[in-house]
Amino acid sequence: MTMLFIELAFMLAIILIASELFTNALEHLGERLGISEGVTGSLFAAVGTALPETTVPIIALLGGTASRTVNEEIGVGAILGAPLMLATLSTCLMTLAILKSRGLRGVIMPERSGFTRDLNFFLVAFLIAAGAMFVPHHAWQVRALFAGGLVVLYIIYVIATFRASANLVESGHGTEAPETLFISRLGLKTNIGSIMLQFLAGIVLLVGGAKGFIHGVEGVSQALGISALLLSLIIIPIATELPEKVNSIMWARRGKDTLAFGNITGAMVFQGTLLPGIGIMLTPWEPRVEVLTGVLITLAAAAWLRFHARGNGVALWALLGNGVLYAAYLTLTLGR
Repeated sequence: MTMLFIELAFMLAIILIASELFTNALEHLGERLGISEGVTGSLFAAVGTALPETTVPIIALLGGTASRTVNEEIGVGAILGAPLMLATLSTCLMTLAILKSRGLRGVIMPERSGFTRDLNFFLVAFLIAAGAMFVPHHAWQVRALFAGGLVVLYIIYVIATFRASANLVESGHGTEAPETLFISRLGLKTNIGSIMLQFLAGIVLLVGGAKGFIHGVEGVSQALGISALLLSLIIIPIATELPEKVNSIMWARRGKDTLAFGNITGAMVFQGTLLPGIGIMLTPWEPRVEVLTGVLITLAAAAWLRFHARGNGVALWALLGNGVLYAAYLTLTLGR
C-alpha cells in the first residue's frame, strides 16, 4: 500500500510539471495565432487536457477487462463521472485556490459570452444524453439519432467559438503569454516549431502522468474493495481531471480567469457531447440510480453556474456551492 501512495505522489509531481509546460506553451501558441482566450481555453486546453479521461472509457469499452459487464460499467462511469467532477469539484478547488487573495465576496471574471456559450451548449447536450437513457435498447435507430445529434452539436459549438474569436481579440480578450517559453531557455528560438514541441511534450507528460495516477488509484481501490462502477464514477475522474484542475488553478491564480474557466467549461462541452455519443451506442446506457443521481447533480451544478454568470463576474461564494453539490453526491452514492 505504501508503494502505491509513493506512486501517486510521483505521478502527481509529473502532472504538475506537465501542466506548467502545457499552459506556458498554450499561451504562446494562442498569442502567436492571434486567437482569443476563449478559443485557447475552451478548445485547445480543454481538448488537450481531456485526453486522459477520454481514453479510459474507450479502452474499457474496447475490452479493458475480460468481463463485458465490468467494461461497460467502467465506460459509463468514466463518461458521466468526468463532467460531474468538472462541474462540481474542479470548480470548487479552483475557487478555493483564489479565495484567500480575492475574499469570499470576490469574483472570478471569465469573458461572459464564451462562458455562457459553453454552459448553454453543455446543458443542452447533457439533457440530450440523459434523455437517451430512457430509449429502449432495441430502438438503436433512435439511439443513433441521439448520438449523432451530440456530435453535430459539438461541431456547431467549435464553429461558434472560432467565429467569436476575432471580435474578442479586438476587444482585448486576446491570448497573451507573460512568461518566456520554457523550452527557449535551453537555447531554442521561440517560434511555432519550439512552441509545438513544448506543447506536445506537455501533452505526453499529462497523459502519461494521469495514466500512472489512474493505475495507482485502481490499486488502492482494489485494496479497499470498491466496485468497478463506483471506481469509475468517483475515483477515476478525480485522477483523470487532475490536468484540468491544476491548469485552471494556475491560470486563476495568475488572474487569467477566461483561460481558467474556459479550460473547465470547454472540457465539459467536449465530454458532454462526444463521449456520451459513444456511450449511447456501445453501452446499455440505462438510468440506474447511481448514474441518474450523478447526471442530475451535474445538470444542477452547470445550471447553478449559468444562473450566476453575471456581467460583473461570478461570485466566489456561489462557486463554493458546486463543492457542496459534490459532497451531496458522495453522501447519496456512498450512503446507499
